[in-house]
Amino acid sequence: MNDTSTSLHGAEASPLGKPVAYRDTYAPELLFPIARQLKRDEIGVRAEALPFCGEDLWNAYELSWLNPRGKPVVALAQFRVPADTPRLVESKSLKLYLNSFNQSRFADAAGVREAIARDLSAAAGGTVGVAVWPLTGPEGERPRRDFASPQGICLDELDIDIDSYQPDPTLLGAGEGIVSETLYSHLLKSNCLVTGQPDWGMVVVRYTGPAIDRAGLLRYIVSFREHNEFHEQCVERVFCDISERCRPQRLAVWARYTRRGGLDINPFRASDGEQRPDEAMEIRQ
Repeated sequence: MNDTSTSLHGAEASPLGKPVAYRDTYAPELLFPIARQLKRDEIGVRAEALPFCGEDLWNAYELSWLNPRGKPVVALAQFRVPADTPRLVESKSLKLYLNSFNQSRFADAAGVREAIARDLSAAAGGTVGVAVWPLTGPEGERPRRDFASPQGICLDELDIDIDSYQPDPTLLGAGEGIVSETLYSHLLKSNCLVTGQPDWGMVVVRYTGPAIDRAGLLRYIVSFREHNEFHEQCVERVFCDISERCRPQRLAVWARYTRRGGLDINPFRASDGEQRPDEAMEIRQ
């Protein structure tokens, strides 16, 4: 059954699961930050000694504002929130915030980018990278998105029995010998921490170390199926559980979650020095 714990997780006062009147003029106060440490305490992660580096990559598909003459501009945007910022931004509040640009006038896309970067950085407590790409820019500058599968081994065809649907790190294990490989699965499903709505995604594990038991890893990924937690928190839990149970020398974990409300979230956590994944989209995004 779903994890419906009533313990404080920081999102109790957020707009999630509540009727909200949309604002269509610039309103940075709509952003709702949540302390990361509230959930990191559950997995034994200390703020002063993070076991990972990384970022949360957000893609926004519903951004519009008015130019100085009142004509709408539409754009895509991308936000990079460093994993070491003390706060994440709740996704519904970000959607509401982006909609507040709809009837606001800006001189150009640079002004919009500067406003978003300022507001997200203040909410997260650190520098957030922001890019904004109008759809009607010069021919060579118009945004594009690429779809691709990870360069690795998909676990989803393994013929296994599964009966655990809450995160169970005891399913993880590793054997002898050192390997370097990338394993991935499209079978990741978790649920929103507040509303319980399903979140669908692909998760990728790239590591060097003792060979991870593939059947156990797939069972572990599927074990999130009835678990309630935000995207960023799920990926951090996966990273910490694999680190503890499998003892890799190097590890990177990232997820590509399907979009909701015009946003997709792609958390990445890795050992220091690990290369950031490419930005190719998962086919369901």
